[in-house]
Formats: sequence, structure tokens, C-alpha cells
Amino acid sequence: CRCCAEGRRHSSILYSILRSQEREAAAGQEPRGCSCGSRRRVALRSPQVVCKAASAVLVKTLRFVQNVPCFQELPLEEQLLLVRSCWAPLLLLGLAQDRVHLETVESAEPSMLQRILTARRQGEQPPPRAPAPAPGRGHHGSHLPSAGDIQTIKGFLAKCWSLDISTKEYAYLKGTVLFNPDLPGLQCTQYIEGLQREAQQALNEHVRLIHRGDEARFAKLNVVLSLLRSINANVIAELFFRPIIGAVNMDDMLLEMLCAKL
Repeated sequence: CRCCAEGRRHSSILYSILRSQEREAAAGQEPRGCSCGSRRRVALRSPQVVCKAASAVLVKTLRFVQNVPCFQELPLEEQLLLVRSCWAPLLLLGLAQDRVHLETVESAEPSMLQRILTARRQGEQPPPRAPAPAPGRGHHGSHLPSAGDIQTIKGFLAKCWSLDISTKEYAYLKGTVLFNPDLPGLQCTQYIEGLQREAQQALNEHVRLIHRGDEARFAKLNVVLSLLRSINANVIAELFFRPIIGAVNMDDMLLEMLCAKL
């Protein structure tokens, strides 16, 4: 009918005008940031060197934990629960303390867009879109962390190095991370909460004694702890242990290391 025809014509004209305005606006603006880059898969440039260093740091970290008298007094089940929940942030603190640098390269794994374009050129059906991974499990399918994951880790290391954290400060930070009373399943909650409070008090007293002119240092060190919460333990396992020992069950490995005399 005439009304429908005119409606289609007007909508077509309106569409063209809006599209031309969008193009003009886009031409005068900087391109918006895209999150695609942060999702690129990356790998270590020298996995043998870095993974060997990370393994040594993990052994050193668990040795530090075992030598804390208050930790030894806890039941084995409590010890395991604490270590399984905090091994990754403790490892990152150890990597920062030993100044282990990460150099990465982009993975040669083709992106979804590349696979679609390749399939179309070959006359095939494009691959189906993979379902979104469950929280904490997304990195096991590709076995490679994303560029965003690596950037977060590098940002944490850079923050630690910029503060020039001392050996004692690292020890108190590790104590704060280790004795986490908020873990479900803990039986000695009040005792562990007291140990965490003592670690924070010792850190505060040390900072006030050594860095008297820097009143904000204690807060800066606690910012370091807050950065650790955004780093996924699965990413750490994939990045530092899969390249040299393949698929690994960190719980089993930690249990074996914790029960061994390191």
C-alpha cells in the first residue's frame, strides 16, 4: 500500500541520514578503546626460565609458611585450607620480592574473527561461538592467560617495585595474606583473626619506625594487598606451572609440598 511504501522510503532516508551523521561524528573523534586487545592470549617469552624461577619461589614461600610458629600450631586441615586459598598471592609477593620479570609474546592462536573469515573463504560454516566460561574456569580451555591478565600481574609487580618494599615488610604482608579468617570452613577463626591483626600491627609499627616521613606508606602497602584480590589463582597456575609440568592439580601439589620437609 502507499502508506507502507512511503513509510519504507522515509525510514530508508532516515537511516541514511543517521548513518552519515554517525560517520561524520566518528571521523572527528578518537577511536574508542576496545577490550578485544585485553582478551588476546599471550605466553611467556622464556617459559623455562620464568617457570623455574616461579617454582623456586613457591618452594621458598612454603618454607617460609612452615617456619611460622603460629602456623605450625594449627591443625593440618586448617593449614591446608589457608595455603590452598592464598598460595597464589603469596607466590606473587615472592616474585615481587625476588624481582622476577615477565616478558610475554602474543599467542599464534587465531582469534574468533580470524577463524570466521578463514571458514568463509573456504566455504565452510563459521565455528559456533563458545559459551561463556564459568567464573574461575575460563583459562583452562585455552591454557593461555589473556593480555589483560598479564597486565594486571605486571601492574602488581611494578607497584611493589615502586614502593621498594623491604624484607620485613614483605614478611608482614605475607602474614596478613596467610592468616585470612574469612575463609569458609575454618574452625580456629578467632585465633587466625588475631594472627592477621598482629601482622598488620607489626607492619604499621615497622613503617612508623623506619619511614617516619612517609605517613601514607602503610596505606600504600595495603593497596598492594588489595591489588592481589583481582588476580585469579587459575591464571597463575596456567602461566607459571603448565608450561613445564602440564596440567596440574595445585591442591594435590600443595598438599605434597606442605607435608614434605622443604
